[in-house]
Amino acid sequence: MTENSLPANAGFGIDVGGSGIKGAIVDLDTGEFVGERHKIATPQPATPEAVAETITAIIEHFGWDGPVGITLPSVMKHQVARSAANVDQQWIGTDTQELFGRHLPGREVTVLNDADAAGLAEVEFGAAEAREGAAIFLTLGTGIGSALLLEGKLFPNTELGHMIVGKKEAEKQASSAVKDKKELSYKDWAKRVNTVLEEYEKLFNPDVFLIGGGISRKFDKWSGYLTLETPVMPANLRNRAGIVGAALAAQRGVKP
Repeated sequence: MTENSLPANAGFGIDVGGSGIKGAIVDLDTGEFVGERHKIATPQPATPEAVAETITAIIEHFGWDGPVGITLPSVMKHQVARSAANVDQQWIGTDTQELFGRHLPGREVTVLNDADAAGLAEVEFGAAEAREGAAIFLTLGTGIGSALLLEGKLFPNTELGHMIVGKKEAEKQASSAVKDKKELSYKDWAKRVNTVLEEYEKLFNPDVFLIGGGISRKFDKWSGYLTLETPVMPANLRNRAGIVGAALAAQRGVKP
């Protein structure tokens, strides 16, 4: 893809997950990918150096030389990773600006939490409900990521997936990875999701839950088993939200 063929307002985002690292050029006027995304399996162990090398390979695949947004499954404070979910524990305490400054010299890099990035994308390009009132955006995947939104403004670095519901962390009961591992039916898994959402509902009283992650594509197969008072909706951007949100953050210079 040549530079001349790119939209005027193009950005680049990379989403680091426990099983795959995905990147794409994004049209930031529409939230759509420009061409196909490129995915490489997450290295094991997913150390900072190994992940940075994989990210570099994805950027080189596209020949991209502009600002880059990167999501991590980590709490990010002042561009330092403060947690590590589904990646190597060496990430904790990693200064991401120093790390990517070595691997991507001369490049403007913005790093943010993966669910926060997805929430930003949903506010910009998704359901109107993400921009109005109090919304809880959740990604159901390897774990449960969360973004709290009030009138479209983000309260960053919430970790609702790690909240204890009953006797276990929420994500150890109701992530889509748990559904797959335990070979649960949609009905049985949805009961677990319902239990978790009921706890969030009691504590936060949101106007809406927005559900992202790959399983949101099959929302119709399990949403009918939910019994909450609060409306639950699939997020519009589904599983491309992380990449889009990362590209948005890079464009805006957001550095949590």
